[in-house]
Amino acid sequence: MTLPDAASLEVFSLAGLREVVGRLVGEVRRLHSDNAALRSGAEAQQATIAALRTENQALRDEVARLKGLPPRPPSRPSGMEQATQRGAADKDAKRSKPPRGVKRDAQAITAERVCKAAVPAGSRFKGYEDILVRDLRLSAEVIRYRRERWLLPSGETVLAPLPAGIVGGFVGVEISKRQVVRLLAEPLDDFVAEDQDVLRAGLATARWITVDDTAARHARKDGVTTQIGDDRFTVFRTGASKSREAFLSLLRAGHADYVVNAAALEYMRGHSLSGQVIALLDAHPAKRFADTSAWSAHLARLGLDTLEVTPDPMRVATEGALWGAIRHHGLLTTDATLGAAGTVIVSDDAGQFRVGTHALCWVHAERLVHKLLPATPEQRRAVEVTRALIWWLYADLKAWTRDPCPRRAAALRARFDRIFKRKTDYVTLDRLLARLHRRKHELLRVLQHPEIPLHTNGSENDIRACVTKRKISGGTMSTAGRTARDVLLGLMKTCRKLKVSFFRYLGDRLHVPGAIAVPPLPDLVRQAATPA
Repeated sequence: MTLPDAASLEVFSLAGLREVVGRLVGEVRRLHSDNAALRSGAEAQQATIAALRTENQALRDEVARLKGLPPRPPSRPSGMEQATQRGAADKDAKRSKPPRGVKRDAQAITAERVCKAAVPAGSRFKGYEDILVRDLRLSAEVIRYRRERWLLPSGETVLAPLPAGIVGGFVGVEISKRQVVRLLAEPLDDFVAEDQDVLRAGLATARWITVDDTAARHARKDGVTTQIGDDRFTVFRTGASKSREAFLSLLRAGHADYVVNAAALEYMRGHSLSGQVIALLDAHPAKRFADTSAWSAHLARLGLDTLEVTPDPMRVATEGALWGAIRHHGLLTTDATLGAAGTVIVSDDAGQFRVGTHALCWVHAERLVHKLLPATPEQRRAVEVTRALIWWLYADLKAWTRDPCPRRAAALRARFDRIFKRKTDYVTLDRLLARLHRRKHELLRVLQHPEIPLHTNGSENDIRACVTKRKISGGTMSTAGRTARDVLLGLMKTCRKLKVSFFRYLGDRLHVPGAIAVPPLPDLVRQAATPA
């Protein structure tokens, strides 16, 4: 577009000026459109670059693993939970004191030696100059006791006695690590039964549970250890699969049956199983099946194993029958104290845990925003502002749980919409916020159930013991060893939550003389259930 000279504007007619202004407006619109297209292309390129950086880092990590190099340190936690606790500012102020100095073990001297100095005659002694030397001494001693033998005039031989505590030539007990493991793993029937009863009592009375899982090794094969618990109990189960079917099997708490009831049919409808298949299962007179083989044979007789449709009828029907068995045995059930929704399952959004009344962990949700990799100052500011808004909302949700109010709950829901519907001109962040907004009901489940936690930190703390053991000893080899680890670790965590000494518990269950009696842990779990 060519523009007229400024001097010729004086002779322009009104119609000519209107034509020039119209052409200018069109040019501005074209430039604005071009600018928007360029910005969109730049954002797409930045998203591609960020994805390539992530892929490149993953390849670097894999190369380092194959070379046996140390792994890259994990990303730093966001700190939202700690920063939103009451009194967090006061704690930060108290931490400003300088660190303590070097610790001196001046009062723990185990030996003292005097160093002589060669001095000429006539010198005066001026005391000592001390220096502390720390040393570690590991030594094995083999002591030979020479016992006198005397022959009495009567012909009898007298042998000098050994000192007290020396029996058979050994001090204490000589035993291998493998033998200790066998002694602990073999007599576990009573512990296994009590651990199973703890799980049943917990699931039957829980207003909420948190769940988590971690990788595990058993018999040189990869597996998964799942944690289930609340503030009263904890159980661990190790298996080969982390599917939803495996998780639902764990929630049966040791029961092996499959049940087709109203809860099972509702689950199947909610997971888009064909109406004809549901009607077929509902019309059949058999409703309860003793084990997996009986259930599989029933599905085969109905012809479900030959159907090639999506979703898989065998999988959905099996999950539904497992859910029906859970409700049939009174686990995760609905009653007057729990409300219509029943027990709430709080998880980190792993797909296998998304069953029943589900709630999402806020810490894991905010971590997705924390892990974004902005490429420009504007994007970094957008991420910082979004995280600040989420932190403020999280702090107010925690305050609301201490003093629930329906009116404030409506305000918190509206505030959630404003935060997660914002447009920031950072495409990746906007998509993430839109994805989190679609999970609004799970993130704001606490507004219906103020008693549930907003995070799964309890499960992560419980399962950290399994991670530590895996890093130190690898995994288990025998079924008895795997059971011993899961059962005893779960009972230990349960005792800690119930404020029962685990050593007293072991003393009572192993019938140690003089041990203090400890009530059955399932009874303590029921007694500790939160009243309505």
